[in-house]
Amino acid sequence: MSQQEGYSPSFKRPAEIMRMRRKRARSDAGVFSSPSGQSSTGSPAQSDSTQVRPFSPGPLFNNQNRSGGGGKKRRNPFANIENTYSPKKKLLIYNDDGKAEAGDSYDIEKTTEKEGEEDMSAKKESQGVLPFSARLIEAEKQERQGISSKRSLTFSEDDSLFEEEEEDVKSSLLKSPRAIAPVSIAPPMCTEYPADWSLKTRLLFTSPLSLSWAEQPKAQEEALGLSQHCRAQFGTLPLNLQDPKSCSELRCAFQRSLVYWQHPSLPWISLFPRINAERSFAGKSTPWAQDTALQQCLMSEWSVSLSSLYSLLKARLCPYFYVCSYQFTVLFRAAGLGSNSIVALISPTTRGLRVAMKAEGIEFSLPLVEEMRKSREQQNLIGKQGEEEEEEEEKEEECSELKEGEDCQAGDDEDFSWLKEMGVEDKIKKPDSITIQLRKEAHAVSMDHKPESVVCVEGSHTFTLINFLINCKSLVASAGSQAGLPPTLLAPIAFRGATMHTLKARSVNVKSQVGSTYQNIGSLEVAGPILPSSLHAITNLLRTAQKGNFSASLYSHTPTTVMNTHNNKDQQQCTGGSVDLSACGLHPASIQQLQMPSSLGKTALTHITMTNSSYTWKN
Repeated sequence: MSQQEGYSPSFKRPAEIMRMRRKRARSDAGVFSSPSGQSSTGSPAQSDSTQVRPFSPGPLFNNQNRSGGGGKKRRNPFANIENTYSPKKKLLIYNDDGKAEAGDSYDIEKTTEKEGEEDMSAKKESQGVLPFSARLIEAEKQERQGISSKRSLTFSEDDSLFEEEEEDVKSSLLKSPRAIAPVSIAPPMCTEYPADWSLKTRLLFTSPLSLSWAEQPKAQEEALGLSQHCRAQFGTLPLNLQDPKSCSELRCAFQRSLVYWQHPSLPWISLFPRINAERSFAGKSTPWAQDTALQQCLMSEWSVSLSSLYSLLKARLCPYFYVCSYQFTVLFRAAGLGSNSIVALISPTTRGLRVAMKAEGIEFSLPLVEEMRKSREQQNLIGKQGEEEEEEEEKEEECSELKEGEDCQAGDDEDFSWLKEMGVEDKIKKPDSITIQLRKEAHAVSMDHKPESVVCVEGSHTFTLINFLINCKSLVASAGSQAGLPPTLLAPIAFRGATMHTLKARSVNVKSQVGSTYQNIGSLEVAGPILPSSLHAITNLLRTAQKGNFSASLYSHTPTTVMNTHNNKDQQQCTGGSVDLSACGLHPASIQQLQMPSSLGKTALTHITMTNSSYTWKN
């Protein structure tokens, strides 16, 4: 702009130029529009060569009608770099359809000389001529009205429009402080994942750091780890662990976390899992299958081990143990782990097993069935709201619900009373009592071997359950590859007749593709019957060794995924740390985690991820 001809960037106030323009006002009056509305601007049909635009944005003027122009473009004497464009002063142009378009309005400097204003107003009144600045505005207005039939509203004409917009923005900021707050808020750190009582068959850990420190330990480290486990000794790890592979305390602690106790122990047969495990027993030697004396000897030793485990559990010297048969799995938990009394969970169950337990006087509950019934009742109360006809249907549904040992008192004779009325009672064969009973208990039978069939036994009835398991003949398979073999007992501490076992751990370094490059990732695989305390101990070690960054894939034993189910009444009465479990042989951190009420319901954990020492999980 500074290179254009006749432009003076140092121009401030046009006092001298205004005096010259006042002298030429009469000669210019014929060129510009008069106050009466006449305008000499060119029509829209005229070519661009005959139209002249001043320096700043404004109307086009006709060169041919201008005197003294000489065909040269006339510059705007009031234009400079500061007032050619002002972002604060905007122009709103309203179309015929009412929509507003944004434009730019040019700024015109007004003279403040009293003498010039009086002279110009006098000439305007006497000759009908407007001052130069007013003529530019008038010409622009009339050109816009004649060409596009648009009316303009400038900032100077209505300041309230822009003031209201600024007030709206300010008020919105005051009302919503989140507008000026940071968008992303750091989530709270979760230092523990929920307790998971399901048995795991396999763990797969991955980490950006190497996991080679978990390889085969030295003989001294293995011996020290086993000794610490048997004596329930727990050392402390260094806070700033730079090289995990050279840390003997870490390797000993890892070896200690892999230990579990099992009965019976047969080295040539894997005794976990037992449900749907016929393939693992196929082709193996089973000398007890045809020898009844050997079967009785195995069951006698198994009964002693089970009684020993329950005694330890009752004395709070054992936190929990599992009984894994070929049909179901039983979890016994000590008092203080989610309940104020001993709790036993059995899953899956059948109608025959529940009937046999009830016949032995064992009181039990079906937590998932009761939860479904309560939710259904709440929905019925909300939806029906006192309708008598639907209340009768609700009673019929409750009567057909699964409730062990209770039969619907509908009356068998009434079901076939219509046959008497028709006189064909003797000609049609009525179903027998067994068929009628099966029809009534169809819902109970349909729930067999499903997660909803989980049974919860509490308090002193767990002792009766132990006697029931010892004397139950259906606890041991009478045919098949597992015939005559007693159930597997698993516990985190030693008990009578138990054998010490360790989980199998294998560390491998793999390469994973990240974008166009490959990144080294350490992996650790742990296989075997992985108890809840073992899982927690391993993750605690990885937190320190891997500097708070690792992920794990968890593979649960399917029948035990519902072991996280709890009784709401007993959980509300549980006082948490009121029961002392310091002598149960577990690390205090593991005890504290297992005492937390499980929030997983009938599901189990499938993935655990730790990022910057904060847990996230999936179930």
